[in-house]
Amino acid sequence: MAEMKTLAATVRSGTGKGAARSVRREGRIPAVLYGGGEAPTPISLDKKATTQLIFAGHFLTTIFELDIDGKKERAIPRDYQLDVVRDFPLHVDFLRLKPGSRLKVNVPVHFINQEQSPGLKRGGSLNIVFHTIEMTVPADAIPEAVTADLAGMDFNDSLHISAIPLPEGCKPTNPDKNFTVASLAPPAGGGEEAAPAAAAAPEKKK
Repeated sequence: MAEMKTLAATVRSGTGKGAARSVRREGRIPAVLYGGGEAPTPISLDKKATTQLIFAGHFLTTIFELDIDGKKERAIPRDYQLDVVRDFPLHVDFLRLKPGSRLKVNVPVHFINQEQSPGLKRGGSLNIVFHTIEMTVPADAIPEAVTADLAGMDFNDSLHISAIPLPEGCKPTNPDKNFTVASLAPPAGGGEEAAPAAAAAPEKKK
């Protein structure tokens, strides 16, 4: 399950580009908290803390307990914008999380047991079709990742979503019920499989 983190926030007055620029001049990041059947709440965040969280990774799959001037709100980031030149956060959108709610997230795929794949050991290459899988998940149980086991995979084998254990309550959105997540291709020229055939070929007479 994704870890829940705490992030302090402050209600800000005013919306629009002018108000956002004013917040940034104060060394803070404008943000908005929306959803959950309530009106959007404009907030601001500490610039240093938010920047560290974004660049630490998994920001968009992390549940936050926002401490907004003493009021606690559970939320998940749905989007953020970065300055195209200086690469610092400009704005963050948070979605309120209510008990029992579900949402769509992209869950990373972690591949394990590469050393137990006969095809990879003989020079094959793993073609990853999906590095992340979009799923609908419980808002209070967002997985950090799913694990794909490559043990036993040989040339031309495919790994389908049915072979990957999914956390309870998580369902892929892909309409293909058993889509391919990765496949294993032989090396160009056939790799080690071509060696026995070449050795068995009769020597030409001069």
